[in-house]
Amino acid sequence: MSGLGYARQSRSTRMEFVTTITLAYLVGSVPFAYLLSRRRGIDLRLVGSGNIGATNVLRTSGVRTAVLAVGLDAIKGLAAVAMARRFATGSAVPVVAGVASIVGHVYPVWLRFKGGKGVATAAGVFVMLTPVALAIASGVFVITVWITRYISVGSIVGAVTLAIVAFASDASGAIESGSAIVAAIILYRHRANIGRLWAGTERRVGQRLFT
Repeated sequence: MSGLGYARQSRSTRMEFVTTITLAYLVGSVPFAYLLSRRRGIDLRLVGSGNIGATNVLRTSGVRTAVLAVGLDAIKGLAAVAMARRFATGSAVPVVAGVASIVGHVYPVWLRFKGGKGVATAAGVFVMLTPVALAIASGVFVITVWITRYISVGSIVGAVTLAIVAFASDASGAIESGSAIVAAIILYRHRANIGRLWAGTERRVGQRLFT
């Protein structure tokens, strides 16, 4: 291949990568929880924890709306990875696209970069990248929430479990790195919850919003 041909191919690959990651971020940025709650006349930014996520939807808009929000948020992550596999080359691109969709959910351009905590979107990403690790992490999440009645604790423990299982399995280096980055993002986004847990003021599942 001539130098000119190689340069053109390299430029095309870079553009392909940038376009895929940008689209993944924008897909992740769609604030389904916010939009679903707005249909019920509720602005998630002004009620409950102020978080644009399924837990706040559960407390303010009910179980059905929360379940729908979780499903749609997971689809965002799934779609980002599927899109990357379809339109981009390189084994690491789907992982980067998945992480980009989670970043989009956490920092959505449409809501001045104030979004959710990324748990459901991460589930959609890793059901595509490493379904076994996700299944184990999901089981740990459910058991932890059942025992503690804290969704935040289940989310934190589940995210860490996902990263540990990914490293312990035969997952690729890109997936291992991606799971570690996502676990760090989820831990960071739960820092206020960790503070409330430490202070004993974190709300449990089923606890009324105004007490």
